[in-house]
Amino acid sequence: MNEERLLRRYQALMGAVPQSVWVMSPDGEVTLLAGGGIAEKLWHPDAGTSWMDAVHPKDRDWFQRAWRGATRQRSPLDTIVRVRLDGDLDRFRHIKIVAAPVVEGDGEVEWVGTATDAEEHWRSRMREKLLARMAAVPAAHDLSEAFLTTAAAVVPELADAVAVFRVRDGARALGGSSGASAAALPERVGLAPGLPALPPLDADFLLGPIARRAIDAQEARLLVFPPGGPTGEGLSDVSVRWLREAGATGVALLPVVVDGRTVALATIATCRGNPPPDEADLSLLRDVFQQMSGPLRRTMELQSIRGTALALQQSFLAPPPSVAGLAVAALYHPADSAAEVGGDWYDAVRLSADSLALSIGDIAGHDLDAATAMGRVNSILRGLAYDSGPAASPAKTLSRLDRIVQALDSPSMVTVVHAILRRREHGGWRMALSNAGHPPPLLIPADAPARFLHGLTAPDPPLCVVDRLTRTTLHAALRQGDTLVCYTDGLVETPDTDIADNLRRLRERSDALARRGLALPSLIRGLLPPPHHRRDDIAVIALRAEPDG
Repeated sequence: MNEERLLRRYQALMGAVPQSVWVMSPDGEVTLLAGGGIAEKLWHPDAGTSWMDAVHPKDRDWFQRAWRGATRQRSPLDTIVRVRLDGDLDRFRHIKIVAAPVVEGDGEVEWVGTATDAEEHWRSRMREKLLARMAAVPAAHDLSEAFLTTAAAVVPELADAVAVFRVRDGARALGGSSGASAAALPERVGLAPGLPALPPLDADFLLGPIARRAIDAQEARLLVFPPGGPTGEGLSDVSVRWLREAGATGVALLPVVVDGRTVALATIATCRGNPPPDEADLSLLRDVFQQMSGPLRRTMELQSIRGTALALQQSFLAPPPSVAGLAVAALYHPADSAAEVGGDWYDAVRLSADSLALSIGDIAGHDLDAATAMGRVNSILRGLAYDSGPAASPAKTLSRLDRIVQALDSPSMVTVVHAILRRREHGGWRMALSNAGHPPPLLIPADAPARFLHGLTAPDPPLCVVDRLTRTTLHAALRQGDTLVCYTDGLVETPDTDIADNLRRLRERSDALARRGLALPSLIRGLLPPPHHRRDDIAVIALRAEPDG
């Protein structure tokens, strides 16, 4: 009687707690002892089927390792794992499983444990973790950084593949029935291991009508595919081919909205037999991607400022004038990886039919102020050069510029090369130049190795560092076929490298290009470092002496 009373009390106690209590026999048979709730909804294996099949495919490997370790060591197990609900192949819930071994007298082990619904707890923790990752995303010079961070946050925990597409001109510009046009950004993706690479997306990517509706309505869309993948209705052909190859089970389309405008569309796919996202997953993904709105807003503001500065900067970079007997070419290349613009500039002014003033310079700083100061300094130097005429001393012109600029607004340090070229009577050109702390011009003779025009001493100090200074002028000749290349420091200065080594490589590279007989524009483009080495703005202006006429 006492044993029956204790058993009833035990059963009443088990029925009062939220956990379900189960026991697993040594041969793997699972029996529910007490407490219904979540345990009654869990998948129950049929004969000959392992109960491990109920575990979510993404959790199966690590959970099997944890279970084997616990059984081998006969130690307790306490973890949260996704388990399939009974009768639904695609519905899983996070279950907290606590199990303890019970050793029988014959040494065999059975397991007694509890199963507790942990779905809300897991989603709350996951939301906190993902939003914390997103809160750390800074405003970036390029939207790819924010998109890439977001993709990394959800792959592979919530999805197998993420691709983000920039929406051209916002949702209002996406009329028509053929689909929404979006600039494809292939670097802004995340792929779980083993998935096929995305197709080339180097041109405009035509999104299907389902994506267009998601963008226009600014509402998330959830697509669940039948076995075999999508049928193609409402999706682009390129998307369908990749989704089928990847074994996609579902796709979530999430518009990213900033200040009421759809600026991007995130596509999140589950693949290779993993269950498609459900409404709860969609809600969590929506929160995560909408968290991008803050960094994206700041990034777009930075891009607007940078665009304004670039437009201002490039407005001062007029095409070089045409001069008989001289080929002139120039380029300006903004830094690929910098969020700001610099104060680099070049200029060439025809002083007469037989003379030309050339300058190239750089103002310290990388912001709108530097670009504005560059415009002022360039304009003043151009006016001084034209007013002084062909016979002027470049050193005296730079000294006048230094006094004027310091008297006006004392900008940051300015480096500059200023040169006057005058035609010689029997062909070629005489050069007089003064260097205020700038990288040395490169002379590429037609019949000799390239060399830098250093002069007898180091360059004079930059502008705006001393009040009074007697500057020097260097004289050289530009014979027919010779080339003079002037450039800013972005061409030869990169982090963690030696400037002397970089100058040597520039000289060797120029010799190799000159031997190929390249036209002047092709030669200066060939001097640019690879894109991944361009950390600063680069300005280049070059002259080549040619026969008159």
